[in-house]
Order: sequence, then structure tokens, then C-alpha cells
Amino acid sequence: MNYDLPAELLVESDGPVRVLTLNNPDQLNAFVDPLHDAMVGIWAQLAADPGCRAVVLTGAGRAFSAGGNIPGFIRDYEDPEHRRASLRAARKLVDEILGFPIPVIAAINGPAVGLGCSLASLCDLVLISEDAYLADTHVSIGLVAGDGGAMSWPLMMSILKAKEYLFTGDRILAAEAVSLGLANRMVPADRLADEARALAQRIAAQPPQALQETKRALNLHLQQAAGLVLPFALAAEGESFGTDDIRKTIERFRSR
Repeated sequence: MNYDLPAELLVESDGPVRVLTLNNPDQLNAFVDPLHDAMVGIWAQLAADPGCRAVVLTGAGRAFSAGGNIPGFIRDYEDPEHRRASLRAARKLVDEILGFPIPVIAAINGPAVGLGCSLASLCDLVLISEDAYLADTHVSIGLVAGDGGAMSWPLMMSILKAKEYLFTGDRILAAEAVSLGLANRMVPADRLADEARALAQRIAAQPPQALQETKRALNLHLQQAAGLVLPFALAAEGESFGTDDIRKTIERFRSR
């Protein structure tokens, strides 16, 4: 199958497995507009691929994803219409991933920060390199965690721990991510890609109807949480752009 994608997102076929790679390594796979748009649209393309039975999601280079890119963040601050479009796209990305019928394995090869961390939490299984970490830094830069861990993390760890890491933005190292329930297991960096593919091949060999409808049943929990949390959280995130704290964050970014 031919995929219609920009250079910032790659698809490789490995038998019944599709390896999806965030491909903006010079910016640590930050979500520039072409990458964000492609990540919203890729799930329908993968679902239409008759040979796809499992997906591995990873990042090119030394990061999984640094999250949102600074020019886009500044534009969201300056342009209310662009900000509204960005928030609508954020909701659509969550809905597309949670509704995608085929299992997705995240191979966290490096830092997964902000939107990158949110993306990892929406995957079905997570393998994390021993030298990688997660961090939801929305609050630390003055944003409500609209499309971040506020929706998914309380289903994966204690709500007290979720609050601690969301309130502080602290890094969650690989071993702690496993302990909290944000990752299935920690893997040596040089074995991560192979182990993720091997797990994907094993899952791809399962009976597809049983596998996919089991995923659907489990994801109803997350979809219910998304329906409850996201309308408020994303609206509140939009309001964050009117605060003095965001003005100060923008000034810091511009001075770099």
C-alpha cells in the first residue's frame, strides 16, 4: 500500500507490522505542522491497509518526541484562529488514536516530552529505552494539561502520582515509568527496536477479530475518559494563552 505522507513521518513494512517513525530528528521530532497533520491522518491510512496487523511507533535519532515546536507555540499565542485550529487538531489526534482498531506499540527511544509524552500514553503497549524518560511539561510552561496526562494517567497510576508529575513537570525515568504503569517494560537501548518489532510480530499473529475487539473493549475506558475530560481541559488550555505566565514563556522562547 502507498501511504500519502510528508518527509516528517515514515512508514516501513515488516510483514504484517508497520513501523511508524517520527522523522524530524534535527528538532528532536518536535511536532511541526506537517508532522502533526500527518499524525492525525495516518491512522485512517493504516486501518485501510489490509496487510497491517500491528504498528510500532518510534522516533528518529536520539528522541522519541520533544513535543510541540516553538514557532507553532508562538503562533498559537499570537493568532487566536490558529490556536483554535490547533486545539481542534489535538482533540482529533486523541480520537483517531483511541479509535484505531489495530494494536500500537510505542518504542520510546529517547525523551518523550509534552505532546510526545501524551502520544506515548495513548499507545496500547509501551517499551522504553533504559536511558529514556517521559515528562508532561504543560503546567511548567503555563498551560493546562489539556491533551496530556490529565486524561490518561489516572487510568494508569494513582491519581496522587498523576497529580505530582503533572503539577511539577518532573522527568519520569524509565524504571519509574514501568513502576508507575506508564510503560510495560524497560529495554536496553541497543535492543529496543528489535524487541518492539518482535512483540509486534507476536501480536500480529493473534486472531485479528479477537485481538481488535479486545482492544476496542479496553479503549472504551480511555474514550470515556476522553469524552469527560477533554472538552473542559482543552478549553482551559486555550484560556491559558491569555495569562501572564504564557507571555513570560513566549518571551523566554523568543530570547533563545
